[in-house]
Amino acid sequence: MAEITRRRTGEFLRELFNILMANPEGMRASDALQLLASRFTLTPYEADNYESGARRFEKIVRFATVDCVKAGWLVKDKGVWSITDAGQAAHAELPDPEAFYKRACKLYAEWKAAQPDAEVSAVDVASATSAGEDVGSSAKAASVTFEEAEEQAWAEVSQYLRAMNPYDFQDLVADLLRAMSYHVTWVSPPGKDGGVDILAWPDALGTRPPRIKVQVKRQQQAVSVDGLRSFMAVLGDDDVGLFVCTGGFTKDAETEARTQEKRHITLIGLEKLFDLWDEHYDKLTDRARRRLPLRSIRFLAPGG
Repeated sequence: MAEITRRRTGEFLRELFNILMANPEGMRASDALQLLASRFTLTPYEADNYESGARRFEKIVRFATVDCVKAGWLVKDKGVWSITDAGQAAHAELPDPEAFYKRACKLYAEWKAAQPDAEVSAVDVASATSAGEDVGSSAKAASVTFEEAEEQAWAEVSQYLRAMNPYDFQDLVADLLRAMSYHVTWVSPPGKDGGVDILAWPDALGTRPPRIKVQVKRQQQAVSVDGLRSFMAVLGDDDVGLFVCTGGFTKDAETEARTQEKRHITLIGLEKLFDLWDEHYDKLTDRARRRLPLRSIRFLAPGG
């Protein structure tokens, strides 16, 4: 990237941090990058496309964020980027864009040198410290490629689940519970369910507590604290509640569930549901797998 200076890259990163700090719960990488691009007048070099059709600007920023991740300033999870407390502190401490990026490069170099299979020498670290140069470019490129593939895969999976028929989605949750060795004794048919969609037990006869009551909602909006309380009202003293919602839960609802002393309640959003499905995929029946079929693709593990 000979036509992009460290200062320019630092300007991109600092403005990206401004955007993400204004969204403390995180932003989709694609949305953050789109907003970031709108705040700059891109040079012809930055606005140019690769043969693949991808714009160079996004690649420049993604490449630079690898340093920020390893510096502990930025977290990436299924395509959602968020700033850590350390990242906010660095942003406040280093207002100069070039100094900001140099520090990230230095911390990346130190992280890389500390890895068991590190190929970065002390000389490389010292060089990065003084000049702010990138260390381990091939590893970063692999990391960016993997990151983009993971984002695309998650976007497709989440869209598929959000579009699923509500009763098919309910059956998917029941199949997951079976794969986790719970015994599902009842799944609500279409119609009114009284606030419970699935009943399950730890044993086949239902003789050992707790009884597990599950409410499943396939919806876009997050469940509010009032919605959570309505579900908790149907839980008995010996019940455990599972609330599954594709739209997630508001902060108030999460706090309500976390601080309960008399009601045992677990909230499962879309990402947690997928992680559990992936974790227990080998234990699912063939019929269950067809509800959300997954196929692994092998990547060379990114060292950065």
